[in-house]
Parts: sequence; C-alpha cells; structure tokens
Amino acid sequence: MLDSRSFSPGHPSQMAKRQLNRRQSWRIEKIQEERASRAARRESRALEELEGGDLGPEQTGLVIAHFGVQVEVEAQQGEQAGEVFRCHLRANLPALVTGDRVVWRPGNQGIGVIVAQLPRQTELCRPDTRGQLKPVAANVDLIVIVFAPLPEPHANLIDRYLVAAEHAGITPLLLLNKADLVDEQNEKALNALLGVYRSLGYPLLEVSARDGDGMDSLRVRLDGHVSVFVGQSGVGKSSLVNSLLPGVETRVGALSEMTGKGTHTTTTARLFHFPGGGELIDSPGIREFGLMHVSRADVEAGFIEFRDVLGHCRFRDCKHDREPGCALLKALDEGRIQPQRMASYRHILSSMPEADY
Repeated sequence: MLDSRSFSPGHPSQMAKRQLNRRQSWRIEKIQEERASRAARRESRALEELEGGDLGPEQTGLVIAHFGVQVEVEAQQGEQAGEVFRCHLRANLPALVTGDRVVWRPGNQGIGVIVAQLPRQTELCRPDTRGQLKPVAANVDLIVIVFAPLPEPHANLIDRYLVAAEHAGITPLLLLNKADLVDEQNEKALNALLGVYRSLGYPLLEVSARDGDGMDSLRVRLDGHVSVFVGQSGVGKSSLVNSLLPGVETRVGALSEMTGKGTHTTTTARLFHFPGGGELIDSPGIREFGLMHVSRADVEAGFIEFRDVLGHCRFRDCKHDREPGCALLKALDEGRIQPQRMASYRHILSSMPEADY
C-alpha cells in the first residue's frame, strides 16, 4: 500500500525540500543578477570611453549575433559594407536580437556604438526560464518546418509549427528531408500526410541533404528570404545547414574560440548569408519555440481551413466538440476539414492552460 503521507502537501520532508529548492533558486538568481550587474558596469565604462573618442557618422547595420550585453553588427552601407563590428548598446535601447536592423556609429579597431533600433517587421519569441516571453530573432519572413521519414513525422507537431508561423505572421515552408529513406513501408503513410498539406495549399519540398536531391530547388526557395529551420531532433536540420552553407561549421568553431575569453560567451542566435542571396538565422532556441504564448482564438486562426467556418456555429461559445449546430463538426463530416487536422486542433487545445482554453 502506498503511504499517503508521501503525497501530502504538508508533509515536513516535502516542505523542507520545497524550501531548499526555493533557497537554491533565490541564490542562483542572486548570483546571476550580480554577474549581470558587474557586466553592465563594465559595459557602461567601455561605452563612456568609446563615446568620448572619435565616432564615425550614423549608418544602418544588421545584427548578426548576440553576446550578452554586446552584439555583432554587419555594416550595410558605405565603404565598410559587409564588415563586422562588435558593438556596445546605449542604455536607453530595448533588448536587441539577431536579425534586428539598427542605426550605429563606428569607432576604432572594429568597435562601434548602436544608437537606435529600426522597427521590426516580425519577431520570433520563446519563454525564458521564468516563463516570460522573450524575442530570439527579428525580421524573419520564412519558417522552414523540417521533418523526415525517420524519426516518424507527427502531424500534431507539424501543425503546432504551422499555428506558430501563422500567429507570428511568417510564411511557412514544409520540408521533407531524408527523402532517400522513403520506402515501401512508409511511403503510403507519408503520401497521405503530405497530401493533407498540399490540399491546403502549403508549399512543400522533398529533399535529401545527404544525396543532394532537391537541394537546388530549396536554395531557390530560400533566395531573398530571412529563414529559420524548425523541427524535432534527428530530422537533419544541421545537415541541411551544412549543405546550404559550406564551411559553416568552421565559422561556428572560430566564433566559439573567439568568444571563449571574457564574459560574453553565449550567442543566442547567429545569422548566415546564403551564397545566392538571403539569410539563415540559426539557433536551438528558434528550433524549439512553442505555443504557450497563444490563445484558443490564435490556435483556431492557425488552422487556415477553419477560417470560412468559424463564426457560423449555433452557439457563440461553441467548443467544437459535441455541440449541436457546430459548423466545424459539419465541415468535418462533409470532408472540408480533414480528421487528422481536427485531431491536431483538439490535441493542441487539450495541452493549453485552462485559462486559455
């Protein structure tokens, strides 16, 4: 028999454990705050020294990497266009992320000062350790949702990314990688899965980063866009990046060596230029962004086939479950909504906090 005391909220050992965890959490936060404060003081002194010298004229730039309180900016105009500068941020600026367009002034020895942030067209966010949403990339206009025959693709996960893309106002591209692994055992299920998204009008490509099949078509599709790759582990996102950006691993390694000294050792995301035009922002934080920041209405808006049906239910507060006169259920019965998509919709709602449901 289970001892009920072990599940009691007032059990002394559990209370002590919770208190210990709270003390540990408070101590960790305190240490992080002190480190951040010391870094901010150093940054303030460095900024004062820099602005006390000779700075060049204001010009536009692109944030291509982020290191704590500093960012790397690529010059966008003049003789210095294409050069990269490590830049300090003025205190009145909002938090900047990779992909931000900024106004900055160059200093000496590859150092500069950012004086303004230009408006963002889009932003991708993810929750931090406290559950608060923070942007991780800006001005992205294409989300590449990567899946593969192995690991077995799940429609629900693909649909979650599609909802997130619709919510962010960013165009999605569905990408089946490892097409060389399609065989008699998985072909039927894969064709059924892909058929659903093709019928909805979503752009879809089939490629193999290993064999190179379809990669030219992918390059053409990415040209002129600022893209991010998302998808579960094992679908070959890194292989795709390495194939599209020859030498990227060398550049990342060199970057790690450069930033291994000092306090600014973590980069949240980095922007790479495609040889034929366009950019890729690569970060694990982007690959894992979720739906905890969206509402039920946002989820419904993310299922594009629902749009002509929503608002036509008999009851205004219809949950689209078993209610009489539900327009979504009628569309499901008539084949205008696929069972796979309805199952995803319900699964996403069931995973959301009750307040949002």
